[in-house]
Amino acid sequence: MSADVTKADQPSGDPAADRTGASEPSPQHGPPVGGTSDRRYGIAGFLGGPLGRNAGLVVALVLLIIVGIITAGDRFASPENALTILRLGSVIGVVSVGMTFVICGGGIDLSVGAIVALSSVWATTVATQTLAADIHWIVMVGAALLVGGACGLINGVLIAYGRMAPFIATLAMLAAARGLAEIIAKRRTQIIRDRDFINFFGGSVLGIPVLVILFALVAVVGWILLNRTTFGRRTLAIGGNPEAARLAGIRVQRQTMYLYILLGIACGIAAVMIMARTTTGTSTHGTLYELDAIAAVVIGGTLLSGGRGTVVGTVIGVLIFTTLTNVFTLNNLDTSTQAVAKGAIIVAAVLLQQRVSRTRST
Repeated sequence: MSADVTKADQPSGDPAADRTGASEPSPQHGPPVGGTSDRRYGIAGFLGGPLGRNAGLVVALVLLIIVGIITAGDRFASPENALTILRLGSVIGVVSVGMTFVICGGGIDLSVGAIVALSSVWATTVATQTLAADIHWIVMVGAALLVGGACGLINGVLIAYGRMAPFIATLAMLAAARGLAEIIAKRRTQIIRDRDFINFFGGSVLGIPVLVILFALVAVVGWILLNRTTFGRRTLAIGGNPEAARLAGIRVQRQTMYLYILLGIACGIAAVMIMARTTTGTSTHGTLYELDAIAAVVIGGTLLSGGRGTVVGTVIGVLIFTTLTNVFTLNNLDTSTQAVAKGAIIVAAVLLQQRVSRTRST
């Protein structure tokens, strides 16, 4: 976005020094008074960095796995159960990767679950399935992606150009998309009849489910896009300070719109995955996905205020919540207890974020 400007690039204030290109060392370049080291290189600095945050998440995941092995034994430790956890986490994981970009850009999206439902319903209508039977099942995939992208475009335009608050705009989309899905499906479950579609997405490669492979591909592409492209740098810049980003030449409105389109496409991909897993399209798909996705992103270390985010942390956050659900299920604990545990984890993660942010700012 912009080149770093060091003190050596600025005038020193001494004409002689400026002419010769050299100057006496300034006291501010010496060690801190009292001989203390820079706090960025201490424990707080490590915990505030990406490696420290991800290491903490990995430790939490490992502890959760140990609890699962102790409480559920071989039922939890079996390779089949591990694949089940990955398969269950793959759908919400794709949505969470898209949500990471929106939150990094300083936004929020409450409509992702409804967009998943609408995409799945639209892609499984009689008309779409008839066209797919005549051409190829890729038509169903294209329909889901187009519907998801269109919903994201509407959200992006309302927020970026209509200057609506993200909370309000996406809340309206949540109601509208879910209602439209119910109207199209007539509150019925639409069965997928194309066996090739089901066999492809429901199959596996070298023992790894295709749904898990899709999640991994989306996560890799998301990591590259956020960390190795100008798109990612612009996203973080907008989330950190929109006005400074605008003054730096970034088209904030257009970039914001792109973020919501990206999330919409991620919801379309998730719709295809849940269609393959359940062999249905229904208006009840994606219920509470918005909360699960936001929770996974926050747990992963992405700031809700924007400006900092990590796809790797989001993936680990998804695995933590999915593993937690699996442990509770194997131990026959009710969903209410699961909800309480998830809420406690979210609160702890936000408090930890605030503590680390205060430590780094002092």
